Amino acid sequence: MAMPQISSADQAKLQLMQEMEIEMMSDLYKRMTNACHKKCIPPRYSESELGKGEMVCIDRCVAKYMDIHEKIGKKLTAMSMQDEELMKKMSS
Repeated sequence: MAMPQISSADQAKLQLMQEMEIEMMSDLYKRMTNACHKKCIPPRYSESELGKGEMVCIDRCVAKYMDIHEKIGKKLTAMSMQDEELMKKMSS
């Protein structure tokens, strides 16, 4: 089965979308790392490796951060779809 040809304009849009996605995920990772580090790891290190309490705190922090990120993404997607439907109704 042959793949449909993509125009150069669509390729550029796709490339831009991919770059934006990578940038957004990189920003999410950076913010999550900073927030969880600040919350779970004391400013003065007493040992070279994480303690059990620190590891548990980081695991929970990351899980909560990703859960909230997913919920917000779903809500924004739903709102965007509602806006599109409203615009279609208004233009009809």
